[in-house]
Amino acid sequence: MKENNRRRRFRPVASGLLGVLMPFALSSTAQTPPASLASVSQAPAALPVNLENAPAPSPTQPMPWRVSLRPDQVQPLPAGFNVAAIESMAEQLTYGNRVPGIAMAIVQNGRILSARGYGVTDIGNPQPVDAHTVFRLASLSKAFAGTMAGLLVNDGTLRWDSKVTDYVPGFRLATPEATGKLTVADVLSHRVGLPYNAYDRDVEANADYYTLTRKLASAPLKCDPGECYAYQNVAFSLIGDVVYAASGSFYEQAVERRLFKPLGMNDASMGLAGIQASPHWARPHVRSRNGWVSLMPKPTYYRVAPAAGVNASASDMAQWLLAHTGHRPDVLPAPLLATLHAPLITTPGEMRSGWRHQRLDSAGYALGWRVFDYSGHPVVFHAGAVQGYRGLVALLPERDLGIAILWNGESSVPSGLMPTILDHAIGLPAQRWLDVDVDFGSDNLMVEGTQDNAPQGKKGIVSNRATASPR
Repeated sequence: MKENNRRRRFRPVASGLLGVLMPFALSSTAQTPPASLASVSQAPAALPVNLENAPAPSPTQPMPWRVSLRPDQVQPLPAGFNVAAIESMAEQLTYGNRVPGIAMAIVQNGRILSARGYGVTDIGNPQPVDAHTVFRLASLSKAFAGTMAGLLVNDGTLRWDSKVTDYVPGFRLATPEATGKLTVADVLSHRVGLPYNAYDRDVEANADYYTLTRKLASAPLKCDPGECYAYQNVAFSLIGDVVYAASGSFYEQAVERRLFKPLGMNDASMGLAGIQASPHWARPHVRSRNGWVSLMPKPTYYRVAPAAGVNASASDMAQWLLAHTGHRPDVLPAPLLATLHAPLITTPGEMRSGWRHQRLDSAGYALGWRVFDYSGHPVVFHAGAVQGYRGLVALLPERDLGIAILWNGESSVPSGLMPTILDHAIGLPAQRWLDVDVDFGSDNLMVEGTQDNAPQGKKGIVSNRATASPR
């Protein structure tokens, strides 16, 4: 249970995650902070992220919550942080019919500590999952959408407070006032004003995206845009239309050109055709009375590409994590990252069950990312799920650590791997989040260096320095 006297406030965040951050990110957006928050930019300490008590951000203007600290202020991982033990846990999760296959990437301080696969791609035609096996990311795709929009803001071709109707003039909500008020930041932070998951059932019934966006005009509003949170897939995907109108490139092409290629995400793709064209990809699996059954991926949520359209491997996710931990400033500048990871609205519903109930003191949503107070430590996070696939991504700024876990079965069991790693990295008392054996007492405390350091019989990238895109 949570300690009653625990401080419900994020601690100051070290900028090893972001390199050497500028105090605030708005200098990269050609925007001026609102008067009510402008004075905060002079504060010497990190902004508080107790989301109940923090200064309320403008409904249209993101404000970053990180203040730069020197790289030497990033806390090292505990001496007993054991990558080999974590890899063993991931591998054990593929035993005994728990889940068919898993891909995992761990990066820290600009290095890839692990990027590997475990188990099989298809229970009916078993091939080993490796570092380049492609999985469907589902809602982990939302961070790509926020980042893509952020690059256009950084370019000066878009603003966070740009009105959606300036780029999608045919768009309508239930009232003209709400229609005209909705901004880019509102869309990316799920502050559209619609009920939760508006028209997701229609997505699952195979309706096309443009039919669904027209139906948004008939959806009742629970609040004005910018004033309340409700998770969306259809409305979130309006950002794809905005990207097209602002850049002149189709959303999928823009993501490939601005993110996949420069980051060296060479296995990554968009859409159903993208995953099926991959040389090596993991099939989705559902449970039956006789165990796992592999399926073909459904096209449904691929139709809302910004919300759920990306496919990627462990190798790709390692590059993505390096970029979002600030080690690819040539592609994602530190001020932009600070803004993307800044919470804009509280999401207390994220604290109700499982490890989140045990560990979270507050929760919020940023621009395609969630932001948690994890037992007093800030964590930037997202989860994803569609039929037959699940995934989790987390960034732990204080330790300059990034983690991605993907699997190809409808099981919640691997979810416990994420809090296990976070607890281990922070040094929190151990909780048994997983039903697998683990020994963190091995002499092999940190798997680094070259491929020769890998445990016998295991394949994949073990460690690699962050470098420019290999090709």
